[in-house]
Amino acid sequence: MKRLLAAAAGLALGGCSQVYPTLQEQRVSLSPGVLEKAGIAFITPSTVTGQEQEKQAVALIFAETLKKERPDVRVMTLADTLGAVNRAGLADSYRKMYDDSRETGLFERDMLKRIGGATGMRYLVHLKLLTFGQGSKERFGTLGLRIVETKYAHLRLFLQVWDTTDGSIGLEAMQEIRVSLESMSEEPVMLYDVLQRAARDLIARLP
Repeated sequence: MKRLLAAAAGLALGGCSQVYPTLQEQRVSLSPGVLEKAGIAFITPSTVTGQEQEKQAVALIFAETLKKERPDVRVMTLADTLGAVNRAGLADSYRKMYDDSRETGLFERDMLKRIGGATGMRYLVHLKLLTFGQGSKERFGTLGLRIVETKYAHLRLFLQVWDTTDGSIGLEAMQEIRVSLESMSEEPVMLYDVLQRAARDLIARLP
């Protein structure tokens, strides 16, 4: 029994994680070098019902990762974008733009231009958190004692880069990740860790 428990504990402490990424991308008009010159700003992400509280976190984590992975690109965080929009007196128009986009998936061209003017950035990043779920299941136990659990998380994230000069989509991509981790810890697989991995993969697709 002692040997069995020791083996299980050793497996748990050593850790065993598996990541299953799937990425789809369509580059429409975004060309190499343009982001460095024109800059990119984050606008409010969209989420599915029940995940609304994650919107700010999604934008923050993605912006932090973009700054780290692409220090040559001028990046405006969501907080700075919202501040610029508010100072320009565009709050009501900004809200209406989002209300309209829920039905059409479209951001109105003139409003994009006004946001571009307020932020000084040509390109806008719109993120959609389509799925995020996490959980655990018993992986190994003896005499009813939980030794190791498999923690898992599933995330699907959609990215669009909008050009404020003409209202077109310069790039869109979707990343879906499933993570499985064997652990003795009570902590679940965190949104931060999974989203950061998805962000790195998507950022690698930016020209």
